[in-house]
Amino acid sequence: MRKEKYIQKYVIGVDGGGTKTVAALANLEGKILKIEKTGPSSPRNVGIKKAVENIAKAVKKVLKRGKILSTFIGLAALEEEPRLKKEIKKEILKQKEISQIFEGKLEIGSDQIVAFRSGTDKKDGVLLIAGTGCVAHGWREGKEAKVGGWGWLNDEGSAFWVGQRAFQVVLKDLDKRGPKTKITNLVFKALKIKDTQGLLEKVYANPIETVPLFSILVDEASKKEDKIAKKILEEAGKELSLSTKIVIEKLNFKKKRFPLVLVGSMFKVKIVLRTVKREIKKIAPNVQFILPQKEPVIGAVKLALEKIKCKY
Repeated sequence: MRKEKYIQKYVIGVDGGGTKTVAALANLEGKILKIEKTGPSSPRNVGIKKAVENIAKAVKKVLKRGKILSTFIGLAALEEEPRLKKEIKKEILKQKEISQIFEGKLEIGSDQIVAFRSGTDKKDGVLLIAGTGCVAHGWREGKEAKVGGWGWLNDEGSAFWVGQRAFQVVLKDLDKRGPKTKITNLVFKALKIKDTQGLLEKVYANPIETVPLFSILVDEASKKEDKIAKKILEEAGKELSLSTKIVIEKLNFKKKRFPLVLVGSMFKVKIVLRTVKREIKKIAPNVQFILPQKEPVIGAVKLALEKIKCKY
C-alpha cells in the first residue's frame, strides 16, 4: 500500500504600513521560518494598486512548498476607511503568483490589532502606535475606542509630525524669523544640499518619504542639547499621551492593570518614551508598558493561527 505523502502546513502574517510591508511564514507552532520586506502598502498613501503589488511581492518571497492554511494581512488605514477592505481583497485575489494562499483562510484587517497582538496575548488593553503615523486604540470586553490615525496631514506626535515641525523651524532659522537650531545643519548634511532651494526641491519632491526622516535628525539635535529639538520631542510625547489618555478613560482602564503596547520608531527616542510614560502614569498608575522586541508582523502570525483555532 502506497504511503500518503506528508504535506507541510504553514500560516502567513503580513504587516503593511506607510514605509514598508513585512511578510512572515510560520509553522503551526508559531515559529517564524522566513521573513521578508518590500515597499509601503498603506492604501491611503500609495493607492490600492501599489499597496497590493507590495503585499504580493512580500508574500511571494516567503512562500515555500506546502499548504498555507491561513493568512492574515494587517494594513494601515483600514480601521479609518473600512470600505477599502473589499477592494483590496478583490485586487489580492487577482495576484496569480500568490494563489497558493487562496486555498486557506484569507483575512484582511487593521495593522492596529496586529501591532497590539505583537506585544501581548491578551485580548483587552491599549495600543499606541507612533511611527510614520500614529494612533491610540483600545479594546475591553467587546468594546473599542480609537483616537487619531487620520493620516500624515494630522497625526500629532508621529515621525511625520515631528519632521514637519523640523522643516518649519529650519525655514524660520534660514529666514531669521526664529532662533538658530542645530537641526538646520543636520538636515542640510543629511540631504546633501547647500541652500534653501535644494531643501525645497528635496522635500516637495516626495514629502511622505522625506519628512518623517527629519525626526531622526531632531533626536540627534536633542542629544546635542538643542533646546528647539528637545521642545519638539517633548510636545510629541504629550500629544501621543493625550490620545492614549482619552482611550484609557473611554474604556475605564484608569484603575485597572492593563497592557499598553508601544509600537513604532518614535519610542526609540528617549524624550518621547519618557514623556509618554510619565504622562500616562498620572492617570493610570497600574499600566503595564510593553515595548515588543519582535516586529509587529508576529501579531499577524498570531491572528492567522487563531483563524484556524491552532494552539501555538
